[in-house]
Amino acid sequence: MLDVRRMQVLRAVVTSGSITAAATNLGYTPSAISQQVATLEKQAGVALLERVGRGVRPTAAGRLLTEHAAVITDQLAEAETALADLRAGRTGLLRVRYFASAGAALVPPAVAAFRRDYPDVRLDLKVTEPDDPLPEVEAGRADLAIVVFPRSVEPARGVRLVHLLDDPYVALLPRGHELARKRVVDLADLAEDQWVDAIFPAGPCRDLMRNACAEAGFTPKVVVEGDDFPTSQGFVAAGLGVAIVPKLSLGSVHPGVLVRRLRRPQPLRSIYAAVRDEAADQPSVRGLIDALTMAVKAAD
Repeated sequence: MLDVRRMQVLRAVVTSGSITAAATNLGYTPSAISQQVATLEKQAGVALLERVGRGVRPTAAGRLLTEHAAVITDQLAEAETALADLRAGRTGLLRVRYFASAGAALVPPAVAAFRRDYPDVRLDLKVTEPDDPLPEVEAGRADLAIVVFPRSVEPARGVRLVHLLDDPYVALLPRGHELARKRVVDLADLAEDQWVDAIFPAGPCRDLMRNACAEAGFTPKVVVEGDDFPTSQGFVAAGLGVAIVPKLSLGSVHPGVLVRRLRRPQPLRSIYAAVRDEAADQPSVRGLIDALTMAVKAAD
């Protein structure tokens, strides 16, 4: 197999016109250069140089390898530049996974800010709901995921968590509800109401809702299971029941729905960016987390 380094030595000899000149330019002795060329000729199985007076000139095989050496040198330079850009976070691909309410409230402004600073980094953005996005990071299929805590199982080793915000749950009441005049509602006051289960299917967010109701001493009487938060608001507005949802999920509020703070207890979900340890210190990953943090502040 031909040795790329020896091909580059051959190119130096051909372009300079002599072994002595090539040795001077490369910082080697003439005998070292001659040995490199001789070894390359053995690998090629053909003479690569012929003497002309005090200098040398390439044979047809020598010209061929010199031309290829030039191409390889250019490609190596391009590869080094591309690798430097990747290390600096100027290029590459970031795979990001998130749940729907984070996608609506946080991801779009964060991505817009990120692209201003990292225009050549490609983003692979996907909603995983109803599936949990954390396993995507744990399995190495994603570089960053927006996830909810607390949860029954801790992240796998090799996953780093960066806190983004704490998202309180709020009560959704139909207009005309007997608690409409209250600005803050005790969760236990909703024990006798019919409920719209706005957080479906099961997962950390639904567990928080169920556990908070249990802490308040009741199990909600669910009459409707909503597929998403906007649909659930429609059921509440129609008077079919009450609901509690994370504040971040509200987006626009249905005109037939009242939003009230909760207490005793107030369920609270904590939202984190989960990143693989080996990706956590990449400039582009840090840049995206910074953009998410700024989006959180802007949403307050």
